[in-house]
Amino acid sequence: MEFINKTVKKVYGNYPERILQFGEGNFLRAFVDWMIDKANRDGIYEGSIVLCQPINQGMADMINAQEGVYSLAMRGIENGEPLERIEQITSVSRCLNPYKDYEALMALARSADLEVIVSNTTEAGIAYKAGDKLTDTPPSSFPAKITAFLYERYKAFGGDQEKGLLFLPVELIDNNGDELKRIVLQYAAEWELEEAFIHWVCTANEFTNTLVDRIVTGYPRDQIDYFEAKLGWKDNIIVTSELFHLWVIQGDETWAEKLPIHKTDANVIWTRDVTPYKKRKVRILNGGHTSTVLAAYLAGHSFVLDFMKDEVFRSFLQKVIYEEVIPTLVDLPREELEAFAEAVSDRFSNPYIKHKLLDISLNSCSKFNARCLPSLLGYVEAKGQVPDCLSFSLAAFLKFYQGEMREEGYFGIRDDGTEYQIKDDKEVLEFFHNIWSSNDTSMVARQALSHTSFWSGRDLTKVEGLEEKVAGYLADMEHKDIRSIAADLIK
Repeated sequence: MEFINKTVKKVYGNYPERILQFGEGNFLRAFVDWMIDKANRDGIYEGSIVLCQPINQGMADMINAQEGVYSLAMRGIENGEPLERIEQITSVSRCLNPYKDYEALMALARSADLEVIVSNTTEAGIAYKAGDKLTDTPPSSFPAKITAFLYERYKAFGGDQEKGLLFLPVELIDNNGDELKRIVLQYAAEWELEEAFIHWVCTANEFTNTLVDRIVTGYPRDQIDYFEAKLGWKDNIIVTSELFHLWVIQGDETWAEKLPIHKTDANVIWTRDVTPYKKRKVRILNGGHTSTVLAAYLAGHSFVLDFMKDEVFRSFLQKVIYEEVIPTLVDLPREELEAFAEAVSDRFSNPYIKHKLLDISLNSCSKFNARCLPSLLGYVEAKGQVPDCLSFSLAAFLKFYQGEMREEGYFGIRDDGTEYQIKDDKEVLEFFHNIWSSNDTSMVARQALSHTSFWSGRDLTKVEGLEEKVAGYLADMEHKDIRSIAADLIK
């Protein structure tokens, strides 16, 4: 069986190289590169993508062996039915390894065709590293590479304002574009680069803040025989993902024409403020997970899909989102929030993704504080009363953290006798071990809710009615199974 590039023509990878992408991994190829390929296919764009390894070890050789051509299998629920959609992506021109050929990267800096830089260098990628120098080939940190790249471009075009670049970082940190720009300017000052260059960085280039959302499940190692039989070729860099996708870009919309992916049917939003979309994602998607998974796990479920097939927990999730979370989100129209919530339900029901509840439970203390508590407090402020379901979720979180400290870790036991490891920061686990040693549910509720370091400085016992409600649910869990308590809440 031959490889994909012997059968599939490299249609768009021969277009002018308008995009440089730092990061050649699964996410960018299943998200950004797919959107660019779609724009090329729709005839609204004519540009190819140069991939660049951000670190020394990477996929350049494997990608170049297939001439940048690969398949993307998108799978999920559409109109209530499972759907698999496979597309061939042909918009990648090549992949660089700057650790072997730094000059190839610098040559791109001097290219008049280049307009856009995309990056996904992990959350740790946009960070300052002391000791990087302009003369390094390459510098080690990603922002230092960008500073050197921009300086080369600035010199090549004599500071031409028209030769600035659009930056679209997708690293999962707040204000990713602002942070990248801040560190670039830090290096420029440290390297004593001229003021005219610093002015050019600030005025000729656009550093956007972005929010991205798509579950990318990567290379389908356990299903590769299925895909080879279905497609009729080998593909060492095939990637799989869910159907859902969203890219929110905060920046000057005049720059959108540099990469007009928003003109396709891809879910791309240019906005002046990404904050409402972040809040929507954190509270509905992430908050939906965190508010439900711990109770569902204690009730005997092991995967997200399992509890979505359980009418009690599915209905509980819907009540949390539609009746307790959405009313607290006032920055976006309700119809947009409900459409997003409907998509979340389909995503949680995706039969192609096996998402373990124990994996989601990691560091649930900080997750509840960031994802669920703002909705709980927002509901109290808006309605003047404590929400039933989110209070139950808080109680289920406390119950999940009831465990025994052993040399190999901290372990809880479900009602069915299943032992599970609870994973969080050491001080969090020690705190819960200590308060649960009393076996007094009222004491547990009081001590946990008043532990202000968990709740960003708040004492939750001051929220009228919350301590009593949480303590009541914990007491119920002592003699009643958790699923039946959840069932009572959705009546």
